Amino acid sequence: MVKRHEFIVGGKKRKSDQLKKVRFPYDGEVIAEVYQASDDDLEDAVVSAAEGFEITRKLPSHARSRILYNLLDQMEKRTEELVESLVMEGGKTQNVARGEVERAKETVRVAAEEAKRIDGEIIPIDWTEAGEGRMGFVRRFPLGQVLGIAPFNYPLNLACHKLAPAIAAGNSFILKPASATPISGLLLGEMVLEAGFPPEALSVVTCPGPKAEKLVADPRIAYFTFTGSSEVGWHLKGIAGRKRVGLELGGNAAAIVHEDANIDFAVSRIAVGGFTNAGQNCISVQRVLVHRPIYNETLEKLLDRISMLKVGDPRDPQVEVGPMIDAGAAADAFEMVQEALAQGAEILLGGTCEGTMFQPTVLGNTQPNMRVSRQEIFAPVITVTPYGDFDEALTMANDTDYGLQSGLFTQNMNRILRAFEELEVGGLQVNDVSTFRVDQMPYGGVKGSGIGREGPRYAIEEMTEMKLMVLNIPGGRE
Repeated sequence: MVKRHEFIVGGKKRKSDQLKKVRFPYDGEVIAEVYQASDDDLEDAVVSAAEGFEITRKLPSHARSRILYNLLDQMEKRTEELVESLVMEGGKTQNVARGEVERAKETVRVAAEEAKRIDGEIIPIDWTEAGEGRMGFVRRFPLGQVLGIAPFNYPLNLACHKLAPAIAAGNSFILKPASATPISGLLLGEMVLEAGFPPEALSVVTCPGPKAEKLVADPRIAYFTFTGSSEVGWHLKGIAGRKRVGLELGGNAAAIVHEDANIDFAVSRIAVGGFTNAGQNCISVQRVLVHRPIYNETLEKLLDRISMLKVGDPRDPQVEVGPMIDAGAAADAFEMVQEALAQGAEILLGGTCEGTMFQPTVLGNTQPNMRVSRQEIFAPVITVTPYGDFDEALTMANDTDYGLQSGLFTQNMNRILRAFEELEVGGLQVNDVSTFRVDQMPYGGVKGSGIGREGPRYAIEEMTEMKLMVLNIPGGRE
């Protein structure tokens, strides 16, 4: 019999009369069952979060920092358990799963430090005569109850990007893990409680996405942070009401390779950036734009490198590309590829899909109006397209509704600075791919890719309220 996982409400584990199976994406085997929260459970989570906030808001910064360092200790002790959960519930390769656990630890570590750096400032009020004798002070205060909905593709680290800043800021927290990958979030909840976070202030609720809309719409939630598809994210924003919202949504990232680039290095990075985690990454390289003078050489080397990627069972340490999250996601991506072929695109490599296993695929002769060019594929698929001059490259890169990150390979500072100014993205990676991210940096998108920024320091700003106090100094103007 597989293990059954309870969800957490107000720091206490609960069962219900409903269970959801969790399957290993590689072969569909049931690896666990997870109890599903009811509407009453969700209501209890919100009520408990309000009670918990009355405790967390009074915690001094050293206590909040210590809780996060305690959480880091718990994660260190349970590293192998976390790695196994990511492999089995998410189909991640061993290297990617271990990398996610290490990044999640770093996210918590950074948040622990930032908890001690939530500072304020003194504002001069006497810029005008009316302000003489007065001094202004600015401080940040926690917002209240924070709701975080985590995605399936990086269910541990992206949960930490929501939970750790909330703790650092003094908020209470409700986590709703992705339905396909709930185990890592439940393990994280256990560790947070072991770390000494007030139990009333934490809930980890497992339920279908539509049911979680009850939480999103609840006016008692002060801040809602979501990572997932653009379609779902913007829908949730529409029902969130007046609360603050942070959205980290889809992408359609470009990698521009100019003629002065180090081609071998660019190829090696694109092969990683387009196919890690089976391409299920919102900043995965999707569109490779290559300067025409080096197009043939770059394409040949790129196809050679991608053809060497080992595809298969993610439990094998040598495998580099594992399964997609489920057969439905793979079928949707395969349909987009087939549609592109019918419209004149050609397969340069791969192009086959069986169940959840999608072979690394490279498409050529794609057109801007094709869905593979305009929408997020979220699969191990890239397109490769030549461009004439740098103006055209920038225009092509911006020709999308998305704007998370882009990559640019060139040695010319004028081009670099121009791209930084003109590319419509939240982040530009120079001489690297869009997929690069370290967890202390500000991260988020523009256009259809979302609003707000993650990264502990920046998320803390989103999760706190700036408040001004003006002091009328005795003897000053009345």
